[in-house]
Amino acid sequence: MTGGFKKTRKAPRRISLIVEEVFSGLGMDDAREQYRALHLWREIVGETIAAETVVERLSDGQLFIRVKNSVWRMELNFRKKELAGKINSFLGKEAVREIVFR
Repeated sequence: MTGGFKKTRKAPRRISLIVEEVFSGLGMDDAREQYRALHLWREIVGETIAAETVVERLSDGQLFIRVKNSVWRMELNFRKKELAGKINSFLGKEAVREIVFR
């Protein structure tokens, strides 16, 4: 006798999809997007600029970046729309409306 239970195998799923579902189920979509935006900074700007900056936080669409000197701050201010666009492209949504360099 088989006992009436039939085992079925589910197709394997990527862990990233499972994590996204958990975050979504817990109502933590915004926190996940903030985390991703903060960690994309180095990938987007490259090692040279990343070495001169520190990502502080993302709050209400504003990404706050501490810059080690005024020369880099001025250069990055000229490129802020471009950088925000790149971050949003990586995220697939408009999570960063403004970048504030300090």
